[in-house]
Amino acid sequence: MSISNPAFTTKIRRYGTEALREAALLIRAGEPVAAPTETVYGLAADATDSHAVAGIFTAKGRPSFNPLIVHVADRAMAERLAHFSPIALRLAEHFWPGPLTLILPVREDSGLSPLVMAGLPTVGLRLPAHPAMQALIRESGRPLAAPSANRSGSISPTRAEHVFASLNGRVRLILDEGPTSEGLESTIAAPEDHRIRLLRPGPITTEMLEDASGLPVITGAHAGKIEAPGQLDSHYAPSKPLRLDALKAEKDEYLIGFGLMPCHFNLSPEADIVEAAANLFAALHQGDASASSRIAIAPIPDEGIGVAINDRLKRAAA
Repeated sequence: MSISNPAFTTKIRRYGTEALREAALLIRAGEPVAAPTETVYGLAADATDSHAVAGIFTAKGRPSFNPLIVHVADRAMAERLAHFSPIALRLAEHFWPGPLTLILPVREDSGLSPLVMAGLPTVGLRLPAHPAMQALIRESGRPLAAPSANRSGSISPTRAEHVFASLNGRVRLILDEGPTSEGLESTIAAPEDHRIRLLRPGPITTEMLEDASGLPVITGAHAGKIEAPGQLDSHYAPSKPLRLDALKAEKDEYLIGFGLMPCHFNLSPEADIVEAAANLFAALHQGDASASSRIAIAPIPDEGIGVAINDRLKRAAA
């Protein structure tokens, strides 16, 4: 069942046996639950139950044309939901469990709610590496649709308190297992016979995909269509204006730095791009909660996972 007029306070429960059991019961009852993955916290619900999936869209205020990623417990579950080409199998073998979502042709007998695919003939599948999300899928016995656990278009959550600030009263339970390790949403890739299309950059970089597949990686959706999450022009946005490529703070700006520089929050004093990715959304949340009326962020190298960071920042500033 979806919750149209919530009249409850969201509970935050530390991840453990009892909290996991409670979360799985809510999933089986058709309600969404917030839980951590290695990328960001996800708002998980039974991907085979249209009422449950509608509850995700309602809680997030998410447009219905934006498809959802389905999280699975293992390859066998994934292969019951979608058709895997040889290249898709190669990528799954190389990067699963982990932060890679594959866009694949959905099986006619998948049992998935049509709302998950948003009218597309494909579905995004991921086998997450985080033990809490893996356990929730196994305990609930369902593949779980799980977009980021925040209001649609706003800053993604990397901690339980980020979820609470965004969705209090819209979801009954948040499983808290501390900050996420990757800090950015999964890479989304559509494998084809002779190439891979990168639909959203993330922790699995273009170079990693090319090395694993032996195929070229190109960027972009078919004819500019929305084929996967994270492709809207404005996304991941704080409530305050965001200025990019800032070398110093202007009046009334909260400055997010990178490398050695005076700032309010430093993504990585050592200029470590992976550390910066892990800290990005936490920094944006902190800037949004600050007394400053605007946020500025230092230049980030556009290489490796920096490509994904800059993708998020460009959409956050749009």
